[in-house]
Amino acid sequence: KRGYTFVELMVVIVLIGLMLTLAVPRLRESLLTDTLKSTVRKMVGTIKYLRNEAVRERRPYVLHFDFESGSFWADYPDMTEEERTEAKKQAFSFPKEVLLMDVWSKGEGKRADGETQILFSERGYVKQSAIHIGSEDGRKYTLVLSPFLGRVQVLEEYVEFEDS
Repeated sequence: KRGYTFVELMVVIVLIGLMLTLAVPRLRESLLTDTLKSTVRKMVGTIKYLRNEAVRERRPYVLHFDFESGSFWADYPDMTEEERTEAKKQAFSFPKEVLLMDVWSKGEGKRADGETQILFSERGYVKQSAIHIGSEDGRKYTLVLSPFLGRVQVLEEYVEFEDS
C-alpha cells in the first residue's frame, strides 16, 4: 500500500536514461577529447618528469620549445649530437587546434618565435617561468613554474608577467 507503482518506477527510469543519453557524450567529449586540456596535462607531466629526472640523475635537463613547428622536447647537455637529433625528431607536436603562444622566463623576458628553452638544474631548480597555451576557440592557459617548489600552477587564463 505504501510504495511506488510500476508506472512511476518506469517513468523515473526513462527520465534517468534520457538524461544520461544527453549528458554522457558531452561529458566524455569534454574530458577525453579536449585537446587543449590534454596538451596542458602532457606539458605538466613532462615538466614534473624532467624535474624528477634532473634530481635523480644529478644532471641538468633542458626543455626546448619550437614555435614554428609547434613542438617541445627535452634533452641534456651530455647527449651526443645523434641523440639530440633523435630527441628533436620525437618531439611532442601540439595538435592543430592548440597554439603555443609564448614562453616567459624571469630575466629573459617573453619569447614567441624561433626556439626557446627552460633549464632544469641538477637540483631540480628552474628560473621562474610561464608557458602560455591557447586554442582556436579563445581559451587560454598559463603554466607557472615555481623555481624551488617543484610544482606547476595551471591557470585558466593568460597571465602577464614582468621582470622586476
